[in-house]
Amino acid sequence: MPRGRKKLGTVEEQIEVLRNEIEALKAETKKKQDKLKELEKKKEAEDNKEIMEAVAKSGKSKDEILRLISEG
Repeated sequence: MPRGRKKLGTVEEQIEVLRNEIEALKAETKKKQDKLKELEKKKEAEDNKEIMEAVAKSGKSKDEILRLISEG
């Protein structure tokens, strides 16, 4: 049995299908953006922890560390 082309329907139906697809893509994009923000916050917390551990191991005072940082 030969296959025919898929009928696309009326213009209004095509518009509705595209609108629905766009809304689904927007929702998926929002989910991915939220996940990205979550991962960026987690990375920042890990970086901060690593810095704090390095500062603690250095044996330097807070003022010494701040002076080193400000001198660049």
